[in-house]
Amino acid sequence: MTDAPDPAVRERLRALPAVDQLAAAVTGPAATPVEATAAARAVLDARRDELLAGADGPEPDLVARARAHLRPSLRRVLNGTGVVIHTNLGRAPLAGAAADAVADAAHGYMNLELDLATGRRGARDAHVAQLLVELTGAQDAMVVNNGAAATLLAAAALAGPGRSIVVSRGQLVEIGGGFRVPDVVAQAGAQLVEVGTTNRTRAADFRAALDAGADVVLRVHQSNFRTVGFVEDVPIAELTALGAPVIDDLGSGVLAGGLDDVLADEPPVRTSVAAGAALVCFSGDKLLGGPQAGILVGTREAITTCRRHPLARALRVGRLPLAALAATLALYRDPERARADIPVLAMLTAAPDALLARARQLAGATGGDVVDAVARAGGGALPLLELHGPAVAVGPDGAGAHDLAARLRAHDPPLLARITDGRVTVDPRTLHGDGELEQAAAAISAALSGS
Repeated sequence: MTDAPDPAVRERLRALPAVDQLAAAVTGPAATPVEATAAARAVLDARRDELLAGADGPEPDLVARARAHLRPSLRRVLNGTGVVIHTNLGRAPLAGAAADAVADAAHGYMNLELDLATGRRGARDAHVAQLLVELTGAQDAMVVNNGAAATLLAAAALAGPGRSIVVSRGQLVEIGGGFRVPDVVAQAGAQLVEVGTTNRTRAADFRAALDAGADVVLRVHQSNFRTVGFVEDVPIAELTALGAPVIDDLGSGVLAGGLDDVLADEPPVRTSVAAGAALVCFSGDKLLGGPQAGILVGTREAITTCRRHPLARALRVGRLPLAALAATLALYRDPERARADIPVLAMLTAAPDALLARARQLAGATGGDVVDAVARAGGGALPLLELHGPAVAVGPDGAGAHDLAARLRAHDPPLLARITDGRVTVDPRTLHGDGELEQAAAAISAALSGS
């Protein structure tokens, strides 16, 4: 038997407004009466649970809560963190051409799996395969729903039950979300063969494993960390010379040329293809600067094997990311245009003078101070890269900085910042979109004034 609430709690429960009363206060241009009623009911139920659980303090604004309940959970945010490929914020923002392609694909039907010339069913990969072949030099290509799926499909298709995959111990890595290479091999149904040591693996180690019956070689790029010092690994050309099919998991995937000052630590896709890797796997939403997607390029035989595998249908990509990917890849036909139009590349290579001008503009609008900062590539790429540039420190230091950061997150649109040396710091490098600097200034001013 549940104990009855004490008199003070009963009084607070009785003071709650009726559903229709709260709904009437919420109904307006942003909410129909039906929507407002549903929100009011949900908010009142939650508030009753809080009171029965012993909630103390002043009464909350239930109208504000109901309006917040109706607001979409997935929202546009302003990235002032200086982390360019921010996984928690959706990784790479799309180029304008890619965003337009998504909108066009969303507003009607499209020939996703239709050959318009013959009127027969076609392959969805056809919309990007030729572009990928052109840009990477591969014989064929296909796309799945994310980078992890690309590696899983590659391992399952080229190895699978009854076969084995040989990997260097120095490459048995874990990426975000607990995704581990040994688990990928296990899910593919293959046997894992470990060779070498954590810091040194030689071609002879792979040769011995292949001579003992291993079937496929998997190379995994150290995307989110680096091993330095007394280390040795095997270049892709030496691995492919061993004669077994090689899967090269590059993680981010670099297509852009002429950015050696920024991307020198990331292996280009073309290099792996030219070396003869059977399959090269990489993500669409990291350094490529496109939508979430897993891309496989390689030999015609290996890609055909992947297409025919049962996992291919389970992992296939949808029409909206496919449209965005096609538009992003098309930009790479002109490298200069790609560097200018793809936000990730533009942010990574932003000119110091332009960043300083933006920082001074933001500081002038908010009363902040221009300070030195270090931005990061993020997204499990280029872990050693430090992008030095200006940022703007605003508001109080110490405990007050955390309160200010919370108020910035509560703004519409939310502004994400970081706390450095006890102050909220906003980096203009990642406030890249049209009007974002002005929106960030408005958010800071509102948060500082308490409005």
